[in-house]
Amino acid sequence: MESTVVDSHIELRRSDEEKKPLLQRLNRIEGQVRGLKAMIAEDRYCLDEIQQVNAITAALRELSLIVIGQHVTEGIRFASHRGESEKTVEIAVDDVMRVLRAAMRERD
Repeated sequence: MESTVVDSHIELRRSDEEKKPLLQRLNRIEGQVRGLKAMIAEDRYCLDEIQQVNAITAALRELSLIVIGQHVTEGIRFASHRGESEKTVEIAVDDVMRVLRAAMRERD
């Protein structure tokens, strides 16, 4: 994974290999959403539909954690490879905190 600083935040550049598990998860989630649409169209039992919604929500949450993990890892790597200057560390920490705050808002 590579990164650059753009407008005071770290921008990730994932390799195709690093994108692959994320895209596979998204494909699985897409299938779950299609399944939920079919359940609703067929007027399935509401608890079955809710169970599917919960599975989709859990899958999206796990995807978020993977993305956050990549971002935190790259932020630490970015700061350590730049000689840990105060400004570099500040940029990395601020960016990681921005990502974490966004993730926390999604749970409220």
